[in-house]
Amino acid sequence: MKKVLVLLFALCGAAFASEQLSAYTQIVSFSAITVAVVLGLAALGGALGMGNAASATLNGIARNPSVASKLSTTMYISLAMIEAQVIYALVIAFILLFANPFVTEGLAAAAK
Repeated sequence: MKKVLVLLFALCGAAFASEQLSAYTQIVSFSAITVAVVLGLAALGGALGMGNAASATLNGIARNPSVASKLSTTMYISLAMIEAQVIYALVIAFILLFANPFVTEGLAAAAK
């Protein structure tokens, strides 16, 4: 709960201080906050998905041990697919941090 309050106060401070921030600084700061949220949600979703996949696989192996190799192979493939989704979120985060398309548009809008 404390972390949520700290994040809330940080966002409120950025919102009230936006008059003094340049367009570039504001876009970069909000991009950093967005990256943190995106990576956190991606890691949370990936961890939940992997945990559910492993749980279901172990439950299936416990019920029918003769199909353990087929279930394990299927689980490893599904874990790789789940991890790929987390890596896609990481790629989006890198784009927002280092090749942000909103920076040029924001600077052009601020120049008008």
